[in-house]
Formats: sequence, C-alpha cells, structure tokens
Amino acid sequence: MPNSTPKDACALLDSDHRAVKKMFKQYEELASSKARDAGARKAELAKEICTQLTVHAQIEEEIFYPALREALRDTELLDEAEVEHQTAKDLIAQIEAMEDSQEIHDAKVKVLGEYIDHHVKEERNEIFPKARAARKLDLVGMRDRLEARKEELLDELTAAA
Repeated sequence: MPNSTPKDACALLDSDHRAVKKMFKQYEELASSKARDAGARKAELAKEICTQLTVHAQIEEEIFYPALREALRDTELLDEAEVEHQTAKDLIAQIEAMEDSQEIHDAKVKVLGEYIDHHVKEERNEIFPKARAARKLDLVGMRDRLEARKEELLDELTAAA
C-alpha cells in the first residue's frame, strides 16, 4: 500500500540533504580518478554542490527557521544551525572563487561535505523531530512554500550563470 501521508517540509529538506550527500560522494570518487576529464567534471560538480547548498540554506533561513522560532520555546539549536550556515557559506564562497587547478580545492570540498554531514545529523536528529512535534506548524503547507521558493532561486541562479 503506498504511503498516503503527504511529504512535509522536513522530508523535503532531507531529500535535499540526500541529494547533496550523493554529489559529495561523486566528487570524492572523481577526486581519486585518473580520468582525463575528471578535473572538468569535478569543477562542474563543485559548482552544482555550491548552488544546491546555497539555495537550501536560503530557503531554510527565509521560511523554515523563522517558523520554528515562532513555534518552539528553545531556539538554541536554530542559533547553532544559522552559525553553521554562515560558516558553510564562507567555505562555499572560497570554493566558488578558486581556480580549478588549485590543489586545496579538493580539500575545501571535502571539508564542506564533512561540515554539511554534521549539520544534517543535527537537523535530522534534533530539529526535525521538534518541528514535527510542534502543533503550531503546518509542515505540509510549509513544504509547498519551500518548494516554490527553491524553484524560484534555482531559476534565478541558472539565469545569472
């Protein structure tokens, strides 16, 4: 029997997490590849990772976190998440500004991946359960707003590229 429960905001955000994790894994495989086009493919993948993370962080900061701040009494985890976002954005800016040939590029992408893993674990294990337990939150309606804003941001970034 198919799952008839609608996907909520947490499930949408977590599907982003899984997609980016997959991209980090592909990047890692390319980093150890001897293929002639590995460098170009890594650069493309790094750009896509940075784009996806930038959009993901923005929709969380614009929609998800403010709604949680209103619904939850304890917002310490959200403060930490926002600090983590800023650190990730700083690293993303460094990656985006680098020349493809710089050796430290792979290290920065790897560290970003590890950093995102840590952030995702906190969201999955602590923030999402609190969000789902908060009675005041319409996580299904929020999912629709997150999806619409994500599409809008991706369109803007694609048009600007």
